[in-house]
Amino acid sequence: MDDTTRTELEAAAFRALLAHLDKRSDVQNIDMMNLTGFCRNCLSRWYMEAAQERGIDMDKEAAREVVYGMPYADWKAKHQTEADDAQKAAFVKSFAENVGDNG
Repeated sequence: MDDTTRTELEAAAFRALLAHLDKRSDVQNIDMMNLTGFCRNCLSRWYMEAAQERGIDMDKEAAREVVYGMPYADWKAKHQTEADDAQKAAFVKSFAENVGDNG
């Protein structure tokens, strides 16, 4: 497979992931972090870092808007719920076990 085709496939997979996450706005970031070690904010940070590595000026809010499909504050107001004690405890445990990961 040539590099152009690989890049196109990766881009298509990323767009499909964003579309899937958009349909699953009920899934909270803390749950994603607890299960996978990354969340929508991680994706937006990776997107921003990739842009910056290519000399594209992009801040955190612009990258989050790409991933969330709307301004982050709007997404939070519309979809984010307060984490319960079990979610918070799982996050602390997961973080302690994975210190040093890039997620």
